[in-house]
Amino acid sequence: MIDVKKALAAEVERVYPKIKKDAEAGGYHLNPDVQFAKDLILGLLVNEKRYGYWACPCRLASGIKNEDLDIICPCDYRDADLAAHEACYCALYVSARIGAGKEAAEAIPDRRPPKEDRDEMKTKARTERVRRLPTLPIWRCKVCGYLCAREDPPDICPICKAGKDRFEVFA
Repeated sequence: MIDVKKALAAEVERVYPKIKKDAEAGGYHLNPDVQFAKDLILGLLVNEKRYGYWACPCRLASGIKNEDLDIICPCDYRDADLAAHEACYCALYVSARIGAGKEAAEAIPDRRPPKEDRDEMKTKARTERVRRLPTLPIWRCKVCGYLCAREDPPDICPICKAGKDRFEVFA
């Protein structure tokens, strides 16, 4: 029988630099413990073989892509987790402070709602989509015009790399 970890080891070595480069280009940082980050990437690759998509290796995926869209890496919860805890749930993505080794990532609570709540939220979203106004502020980068809807502006603009202070509320 083929050892999946061994078969995917070369793939991890190929993918890691690309993920790191893409993360840094977007103003994000990977966990400075390279072996830990590579182990998480191995989990992503195993899940890709298993499900056909990069489900978070630290969560239980259903195997149904539409049900798991929120936990496909990078997951929907990454930015909120980084803002609140300086690391995403699995700690693949970390804050600049953790990335620089000034502090260590710690275990954080999972903010993903239970399946029943997610199903209810999807149903409500479908029925209210047309009537609903955005509930999050829209931030605009004053340098390049990048727009994002979230509680706070990103620390670094993923387009032009301008700092958080260069964002303004757009709408």
